[in-house]
Amino acid sequence: MSDFNELIKSFPKTREYVRDFYVYGFKNREDFKSKSPRTYDNERRRLESWLAPFVRKNYATNGSNISLAIDSNLLDTNPLFQVWKTKSFTDNDITLHFIILDILADREKLSAEEITDRISSDYDLVYDTQTVRRKCNSYDKEGILAKEKSGKKVVYYINTLSFEWLINNSEIFDALFFFQLAEAFGEVGHFITEQFDNSNEVFRVKHSFSVHTLEDEILLSIIEAIKNKKQIKIELKSTKSDNITYQKGVPLEIFVSARTGRRFICLYQLENMRFSCYRLDSIKSIDVLDNATDYDVIKNKLDKNKEHLWGVSFQNDNNRRLDKLSVTIKIDERYEKFILTRLKKEGRGGTIEKIQDGLYKYEKEVFDCNEMIPWLRTFIGRIVNIQCTSPSFKRRFYRDLKAMFAMYNIETASEHNIPLPIENGDVSHE
Repeated sequence: MSDFNELIKSFPKTREYVRDFYVYGFKNREDFKSKSPRTYDNERRRLESWLAPFVRKNYATNGSNISLAIDSNLLDTNPLFQVWKTKSFTDNDITLHFIILDILADREKLSAEEITDRISSDYDLVYDTQTVRRKCNSYDKEGILAKEKSGKKVVYYINTLSFEWLINNSEIFDALFFFQLAEAFGEVGHFITEQFDNSNEVFRVKHSFSVHTLEDEILLSIIEAIKNKKQIKIELKSTKSDNITYQKGVPLEIFVSARTGRRFICLYQLENMRFSCYRLDSIKSIDVLDNATDYDVIKNKLDKNKEHLWGVSFQNDNNRRLDKLSVTIKIDERYEKFILTRLKKEGRGGTIEKIQDGLYKYEKEVFDCNEMIPWLRTFIGRIVNIQCTSPSFKRRFYRDLKAMFAMYNIETASEHNIPLPIENGDVSHE
C-alpha cells in the first residue's frame, strides 16, 4: 500500500506541489528526474485529492501527464484556496484544539498550568504543561486566543475579536465575495464567507490570476518587512531549472504586470547599490533581517527611477544609464485618431511629436528598451522608422520580424507590399 497522505506539514511544500503541475504544468514521470516514480505518484494523487474537478489528464507518446484547467471567468471562488486547508496535524493537535477552546468557552482567563489541571480533572487526560503552553502561544499568534500578564503569571482567554457581527450585517458579504476574487489575500474573505455557509452568487472576474494565492504567504512577509523598513534575504528557485540562489537587500515595492499578472518584489541591493526585481513565484522562502538604514532615501531614489522604468528591468546591455528609443509611426488622422489616443495612453510618459501630416515620432528613455518590444509589435505595419541606442534591442526586434515572415513563407516584405520598419534605411540587422 502507498504511504500517500493528502495532508502535509508546511505550506511551502504545498506551494511547490501545485506549481509543479499548475504553473509549470504538464508533468509526467519523465519530468521528475530528480525524484522517484513513487514520489511523482504521491504528488499527483495529492493534487487530484485537493483539486479533482480541475485536473486534466493528457495522453502523449511518452505517457500521460496532468495539468490544471481553471477558467476564472466561470468560477465563484478561487479553487486554489483549497490548498490552504491541507496542513497535517497530530492526535495531540486536534485533541488540544477542542479541549482548550472548550475550557475557555466561558470567557475565563487561565494560565497554562491551570488549563493543564483542568484537562486532567475534566477530561481525565495528562498533558505536559509546556505542551499546553506552546499550543496556547501558537493560538495567540494566530488570533484564536489572546494573552495578558496577570500578576506574575500569563493568562490566556478566547479572543473576543470575532466575525459574529457579520450575521447581522449580511450586506458585508458582497464586499467579501468581491474581495476574495479581486484582491491579494483573497483566501481570508473566502474563509470568512465559508464559515457562515455563504457562497458567491454575485461576482465573476474575467481576468483573475488564481495562482496568486500561492504567493500570499511570501507576499505577507515582504509587506511586513516593507512596513517595518527591514532588510530581507530571499531564497530563489529558477523557473527554468532547479538552481537555488540567494539575494539580500531592502524591499521597497511590489510590481504587478497588467499583461501577465506576474508579481515582482523590487529589491535594493546594498552591496552593488542597484535595484533588481524578482518574481514572487520564484521565491521559496524569506528571512527578515536588520533595519534598513537610509530607507526613505532609497525609496525616493526608486520613485525617481520609476519614471524611466517600462517594466521591471533596471539594466540594459550597454551599462548606460538609459536606453533611448525613437519610433516614427504612420497615422491617418482622419480615420485613425484612436491610434494616436493609444500612443498617448499607453506610451507611459513618452514624448509624441507630429513631424508632418500622417507621421508622428514617439520617443522615450528607459532602462531597458527590450521590455518595450511586445508593445511595439502591436504597431507593426505602421512603424516606418525605428532607432534605439541598445544593440540587443535592434537584433531582437528584427530577428522577430524575420521569424514572422518565415512563419508566413514571406521571403521579402516588399514583394507583398508589407511596410517594414527601418533604421537609417538598413533592414539587414541580425
